[in-house]
Amino acid sequence: MSRIYVASSWRNQYQPDICKALLSAGHQIYDFRNPPGQAGFKWQDIEEGWQSWSPQRYKELLHHHPAIAHGFVADLRGMLWADTCVLVLPCGRSAHLEAGWFAGANRRLIILMLTKEEPDLMYLFAQDIVFSVDELLCQL
Repeated sequence: MSRIYVASSWRNQYQPDICKALLSAGHQIYDFRNPPGQAGFKWQDIEEGWQSWSPQRYKELLHHHPAIAHGFVADLRGMLWADTCVLVLPCGRSAHLEAGWFAGANRRLIILMLTKEEPDLMYLFAQDIVFSVDELLCQL
């Protein structure tokens, strides 16, 4: 069985069910929404109005806020632990950076595309693109 880093977005409605399916199939997972022993990192927990930060405020907090550092380290530990990344689309920048890290580290990357998505050339880094949970489980 695989140790899987499930990369996606807080907005992705499929992510919780994907995590459950992977666990039910006997895999170990890192779920950024529910990291071991803590709550998942959310920008809104840093301060109100986070969506209107200036670039300078964002940079200042990114480099100096302890909750941001804690969230980053938790996710990085999950990445270092995992042998496989499942990129659950649709998702944003962080999940794509995480997937790129796996590709650069020569670790398995599988992209799960449950809905029609915009094509991307760099998805060639993945070992496979699958279109259903059943197909994902077969690939694992």
